[in-house]
Amino acid sequence: MTDFPGSPDSAARERDAAESASAFAHPAVAPDRTAAYGDHPDQVVDFYAPRDGRTGAPLVVLLHGGAWRSPYDRAHVSPLADFLARRGFAVANVEYRRGGDDIPRQRDGAEPGAGSTGPVAGRWPETFDDVAAALDAMPALASRELPGADVRRIVVSGHSAGGHLALWAAARHVLPEGSPWRLPAPPSLRGVVALAPIADFATAVGLGVCGGAVTQLLGGEAGSVLGGEAGSVLGGDAGAVLGGDAGSALGGDAVAVERAAHADPGVLLPTGIATAIVHGVEDIVVPPAVSEAYVDAAARSGETVGLTLLGGVGHFPLIDPSADACAVVAEELAQLAW
Repeated sequence: MTDFPGSPDSAARERDAAESASAFAHPAVAPDRTAAYGDHPDQVVDFYAPRDGRTGAPLVVLLHGGAWRSPYDRAHVSPLADFLARRGFAVANVEYRRGGDDIPRQRDGAEPGAGSTGPVAGRWPETFDDVAAALDAMPALASRELPGADVRRIVVSGHSAGGHLALWAAARHVLPEGSPWRLPAPPSLRGVVALAPIADFATAVGLGVCGGAVTQLLGGEAGSVLGGEAGSVLGGDAGAVLGGDAGSALGGDAVAVERAAHADPGVLLPTGIATAIVHGVEDIVVPPAVSEAYVDAAARSGETVGLTLLGGVGHFPLIDPSADACAVVAEELAQLAW
């Protein structure tokens, strides 16, 4: 796995800041159509038609990142959606409910914002309810709103926390029995292209990705999840996460363990869905070790996941239309869609 220092140096932080500024400098691009897949204001999809007017275009379902937290919404990836539409794709940019300062708790007895100073990451179970509902409704919605889209050729993509959700959406048929999101058969997808995804919870927790966002998503307490030592997270064996004695995993936090079994792509394998990951070698937000752990877990399950590591690239160029990395993303999507 890629070595990743616990504290990035000043040059790495400056590069990340510059890349972030570039990605967020693009003005939001208005969609061609917007449709609701539920009653909540966040249960909407923005649709972008292929700019060349072609019919039969494959559909990219795009899930934005932002650590599952409310300050980040679909608008920040609308330039990427437009970029892909100019490459001949139909695009569905999905909004979903995220965590915010208004969440009193993620589980009974938890205090607001415990262990953090910002918005809580994710809403349990609403974040997953929404992604499942959006994907289930997508063929009918896209057929109605984008008649030129070929809903038989859907590729799901997402960045960072959205990359996690993309991998999760493709794994719903291997969720535990009784899961409310479980599908009886694999979803009808051409594949998944995950961009710097939070793909393996054990590794992400061990590295403190996004200020403990995974722990918050699962409703756990940061101290108990880490067991006081990031290097020994989950008993020190990321590959055996949730294996064996689940009560001792996640620092004995039974609620977080139960939720992780329904939410962690790293344990929802194999999926049988073609999967590719693109990750920047210089990413200090979600280090490439997180994707490498997922690829390793997939290999142990007998599945091959493509991993493209881009040298000299951090977290944000993957969604920045002005960056060369974005062209790589489009090519990976094309490989699965056409």
